[in-house]
Amino acid sequence: MGRARGWGPVAVALLVAGAVGCSGAADGESGNRKEIRGHSEHRWTSEPCELLEREPLVEGYEVGSTTNSADPDAQEDIGENGARPLYQVTGCRTAVFDPDREPWKLDTTARVYEDLEPALRAFRIRKDLDRVRGHKQSELDDSAYWFPVEEGGLPGRTLLMRDGNLLLTVSAYGPYGSRKDEVQETLGQIVENAAKLTEAGLRTHDASAPPPTPSR
Repeated sequence: MGRARGWGPVAVALLVAGAVGCSGAADGESGNRKEIRGHSEHRWTSEPCELLEREPLVEGYEVGSTTNSADPDAQEDIGENGARPLYQVTGCRTAVFDPDREPWKLDTTARVYEDLEPALRAFRIRKDLDRVRGHKQSELDDSAYWFPVEEGGLPGRTLLMRDGNLLLTVSAYGPYGSRKDEVQETLGQIVENAAKLTEAGLRTHDASAPPPTPSR
């Protein structure tokens, strides 16, 4: 059985200090909805990229070649009181082509936990870590937030969402030569719709929470 990658000393310090409670809203934009997800159940899949092709992420945009990254082996996370909750990982890397055939980079990573509480705990720890790292978080609701990122000079956006036993990270980046102010709205559509499609595709029943409310 494989072990999850360590959260590092900062996360350990947060755990010891008990700083894994829900964080307040970040400065900046916020969605209108303030509700807690927590009752949906999800299952692992070996073909996560297929979920992104069920409907367009943005009108006029097309998903290009895809790479599935899905490990069926259970991994261990760090839990309370020495517990080692298990989860499986599945994700997709793809290019999304706009009407001008310019590629936008998209990555999804889903952790499917064996139970609800470990996913909630992992979400709280990740949220605290992102805040410690200086990411300016904008909440969509109590269980989803996004922040701007950059990779190789490309402007991007990362969304983190927790729904039931699912912890989902989605990142998208604009095409080469794009400017942050030009692509933010489209990046928001891509990550939010990718999250919606992935969550719905992994869900095992219909008792679902609504997708994140768009925040521009």
